Formats: sequence, structure tokens, C-alpha cells
Amino acid sequence: MDTKRLVVAISSRALFDLDESHKIYEEQGTEAYCKYQIDNEDVPLAPGGAFNLVRKLLALNDNNPNTPRVEIILLSRNSADTGLRVFNSIQHHKLTITRAVFTSGSSPYRYVAPFSASLFLSTSPEDVGMALDAGIAAATILPSHVGNNNDSEELRIAFDGDAVLFSDESERIFKEQGLEAFTENEQQTAKNPLPGGPFKDFLLALNQIQTEYDEDESPIRTALVTARSAPAHERVIRTLRAWGIRIDEAIFLGGMEKGPFLKSFGADIFFDDQEQHCMSAMAHVATGHVPHGIANEIKKD
Repeated sequence: MDTKRLVVAISSRALFDLDESHKIYEEQGTEAYCKYQIDNEDVPLAPGGAFNLVRKLLALNDNNPNTPRVEIILLSRNSADTGLRVFNSIQHHKLTITRAVFTSGSSPYRYVAPFSASLFLSTSPEDVGMALDAGIAAATILPSHVGNNNDSEELRIAFDGDAVLFSDESERIFKEQGLEAFTENEQQTAKNPLPGGPFKDFLLALNQIQTEYDEDESPIRTALVTARSAPAHERVIRTLRAWGIRIDEAIFLGGMEKGPFLKSFGADIFFDDQEQHCMSAMAHVATGHVPHGIANEIKKD
């Protein structure tokens, strides 16, 4: 079966811990930053927030090295000169990343589309917002030092529902009219699939890889972790069924804090549109904020 390669674009600060050198840049300027990176170009960088995700995505190619299913593209605001430390770190950690763009300070997001990336991960909310506006799944990797919460080689990815996997149309009703109106709407439209959100196509791509394995042998496990509860669960289940997507675990929390459940799931990364849920999550797992939908519109106003 001819399957499309899953392409993920990632910034150097999402892949590696560049906090120390970024502090030098902010406090001492570009020249001091460049000198620091060149002086330390043989010192490997420590893993960043999305490192385990990238490592496990690349491991999906191990079974088919001649026809890789996943490609990681590095997009960096470094210059090629200062970016040498990043490439040396990639080699040190044995990551098979061969394509990269160094933009010397300008936004690299404009290269996401030419690479046909299904996902863009960055520490820059501005770059992420522009990618989302262009119709590309994107998230801001939040600072977290929780380490590897999932010791197995299985890749575990958790998603919020509304405004991430699904559109924000139902969340908009909740925010503007309250829980009662939201619940009534979801009951009335339970058999109508929700429109797709920014991460629908990424989940579809993951699901495509999953279908190449027997269910009990898949190297990928996905979870929906949502603040929804019964009876608003039915529309979600019917939507995933209509999309032909298998989600491995569905956790309907009814407003409970998400962090402890994500830790129990063992997520390598969690994607959510609401900052309060991201704050809860990042204490336990690597977290990507998806600045999309009404929750983020309100914040801008």
C-alpha cells in the first residue's frame, strides 16, 4: 500500500534545551550569543520539550529503513554558523534528521508548507499562530523539565477535543451561553459529526501508520483527554467513528484537572487549546499549547 510520509517540522528550541544560550542572547545580544554557540559547538545540547516525541517518531522508521514513514525537519532561527552546535547535537543523540533551514533570526514558519509538514512545533507563539492560520497543525512547546514519563518505546500522544481535534463550534456555545446550552446542543446534534479542528489531519496520519500493525502490536497509542462528560460524549464518539479513526483511549473528565490523568496515560506529549489545561498538564508531561479557537480569541481581546 502506498502511504504518505508523515512530516513534522520542529524548531531547535523545541527539540533541544537552549534556555541558557537564549538567556545570553536576551541579556547580552546577538554577538555574545554567536560567540557562546561557536565556543560550545562540540558540547551536546540536552533534550528539549519535544525531544522524546521526535525520538519515538523517528523510531517508527526502524522497521522500514528503505521507505521511512516519518521525516523530521529542523527549522531554526540560528544562522548556519551558530546552527552547527544544533546539528552536532542531532548527531550526538543519533537522530536521523538531515533536512534543515537556518534563517538567521527571521521566522522560519514560511518553510513549513513547502516541506508538506503535517505538524509544526515551536517555542514561538507567533510562528505557531501563523502556521495555524495557514491551516497547518501547530503547537507552542511549553517549558517543562518532567523528563520521560513513558519509559517504553511506545509513542503515546494525547489530544484535547474541542478546538484541537474538533472545531471550536461547541466550545463557542459553552463559552458564550454556558454549560446548559452546550449540553442541550450536544444532545440535539449527537448524531451530527463535529467539523474537524487543526489536528484532525495529524491524527489521521498517525492512525494511518497504526493500521499497518496489528492492534496489539502498534508502536503508537493515542488518547482523547477532554473536559467533556456524559451526555456530551456521544457526539465525540460518533465523530471519530465517522472519520474512520481509532482512538485507543478516551478520557471524559467532566472538568477535572487533566495533568494526573495524562501522567497515568504516560503521554510523550499532550496538545490542548486552553492555557489552564496546559498549565496542569506541563507539571506531568511535555505539553503543546494550540492557540486556536474562542478560548484564545477571548485572551486576545
